[in-house]
Amino acid sequence: MMKFSDLTEDQWDYIKCFLPPQPRVGRKRAEDRKTINGILYVLETGCKWEDMPRRYGSYVTAWRRLKRWSEEGIWFKILCAICDTAYSNGNLSIDTVSVDSTLIDSKKAGITQNTTVIREEKASKSMLQ
Repeated sequence: MMKFSDLTEDQWDYIKCFLPPQPRVGRKRAEDRKTINGILYVLETGCKWEDMPRRYGSYVTAWRRLKRWSEEGIWFKILCAICDTAYSNGNLSIDTVSVDSTLIDSKKAGITQNTTVIREEKASKSMLQ
């Protein structure tokens, strides 16, 4: 199992300004820092959401927060800010870039004679004759 450590004070101070404000009416969100630590725990260790330690609150809350903030672009804003700061401080360089990809050969559009659909059509036509 990987060793995990919660956000430091400096890390928390850096990202908290990117988080949406608490709602003015209705129920308040679960504590953001605790929930984010839970999200990071699951993502870093690779455990199941159900196995997230209770000290981070409800795993359902953490999963929903991850999903909702992903859809709202919150995590992307945080990532961009971290990259900008690291680049400005000289801790990130774009001199070397690595892209991980998988290449799959595709069939040429004109070569469709052996597809299942074409074979079935030929079989149907020959049965009708």
